[in-house]
Amino acid sequence: MSKPFRFKQFTILQDKTAMKVGTDGVLLGAWTSVESNPFSILDIGAGTGLIALQLAQRCHAEVIDAIEIDDDAYEQAVENFENSPWSDRLFCYHAGLDEFVAEIDDKYDLIVSNPPFYTENYKSDNTQRDLARFTDSLPFEELIAGVAHLLEPTGTFHTIIPHKEFAHFIHLAKANNLFPYKTCHVKGNPTADFKRSMISFSFEEKTHLIEELTIETERHQYTDAYISLTKDFYLKL
Repeated sequence: MSKPFRFKQFTILQDKTAMKVGTDGVLLGAWTSVESNPFSILDIGAGTGLIALQLAQRCHAEVIDAIEIDDDAYEQAVENFENSPWSDRLFCYHAGLDEFVAEIDDKYDLIVSNPPFYTENYKSDNTQRDLARFTDSLPFEELIAGVAHLLEPTGTFHTIIPHKEFAHFIHLAKANNLFPYKTCHVKGNPTADFKRSMISFSFEEKTHLIEELTIETERHQYTDAYISLTKDFYLKL
């Protein structure tokens, strides 16, 4: 049984789902800019609901919707939303992105997604975990097309992907008139290669600011930049 993951202002129950709280989600939920004061937010592939909850803590958006296709993850996200201080603003749809796009006419000011991304032809014995981790359940092309359909003309889209997919993802986004304006390349320690890229997109072409983040100087010695980014969430920081 997986223990609940306690953050400063909310707790994530994760006993029902294969996808546990991970650094990627926390990073994206902390890094995504809410400076535009979004009224409506959509989290695509909510998992436990972590990122939607982080954004609820960080801004006053009145509508924070999430979609999750996996039965168990959906139930867990609903439970975590209901147990949080912001339950009146959070709502999870049990749907795939394709169904959601077909049925929903609303547009969102801010869309966020920590998409599944092991593209290697490798499957484990845990179908549920595979569904959450492999791109066939939500190919990048489908994700970006869905975002382009659901995003307000002045809205922003924020995601985290494997660094090696960076150029490919930006190419796909540009084909949907979404342009990167801020990127943060992430590595685990100073000597490691970049492992993840967090990217912000809009329909407007702007200067593309690129920054870097290193998580640790050595094992469990977190960098000032990482602490500064995540300290509002992690109990231990």
